[in-house]
Amino acid sequence: MKMGLLEDMTRRVKKLGIIDLKLAQGAAMFFALVIARLIPGIMDLSVWWFAGLLVICAIKPFYVFWIKE
Repeated sequence: MKMGLLEDMTRRVKKLGIIDLKLAQGAAMFFALVIARLIPGIMDLSVWWFAGLLVICAIKPFYVFWIKE
């Protein structure tokens, strides 16, 4: 039976340990830095755009960690 894409990705992610997850986060951060260096206009944005995106990206993890039972 063929698995759907999301089911396959969920199965693969469950194999990762905490070190693997943190390394993936670090790789994503460095990828973002490479993009920022390649497109210098991105860094000309107001700091408030970055702060707003930070809040938007943090809402769900914050909810799951602190509020959801």
